[in-house]
Amino acid sequence: MTEQNPWRPSRRRLTDALLAAAVPVAACSLALGGLTTWVGAGKAGSPARIAVTSGRVFLPYGGSTETAAFFNVSNLGGADDRLVKVTSTDTRGEITLSRHRATDSGAAYKADVNSVTVPAGGELSMSPQGMDLTLRARAGWRAGDLVPFTLNFERSAPVRTIAVVIRSGDGVS
Repeated sequence: MTEQNPWRPSRRRLTDALLAAAVPVAACSLALGGLTTWVGAGKAGSPARIAVTSGRVFLPYGGSTETAAFFNVSNLGGADDRLVKVTSTDTRGEITLSRHRATDSGAAYKADVNSVTVPAGGELSMSPQGMDLTLRARAGWRAGDLVPFTLNFERSAPVRTIAVVIRSGDGVS
């Protein structure tokens, strides 16, 4: 009977085995650290918390009734939400969400969008150069008038707010 040599791992095999085990352990540690930070910041599992401020609507000019409204929409929660619809009893017809873009040649154009994301912990700041609301004004608006709006979100409750009527160029950038 011959005696067999027991299997002995080589230095190379030990190194490879340790490296193979270290990669998943490091990935798990990194993920756990990120989750711990997220939970510690108080954002884990918290729903969107929407706040709407700085409502302004341009006074139409030149016989046109089409104009634009702007709001700052903040999300203080830990989950994204989407602005999906805006209504007002003091406007005519449907209010559309619009994004202003520029072509390669520099020409500007408006594109209607169905919804816009309000990121968790972030803000949607509407402006004439970006996102705004396109609407048709009722007759008789004057600078300083207050117009009620209701902003509807995918997950959050509707937010009722007001916008002040301003002349184009007065306080909207």
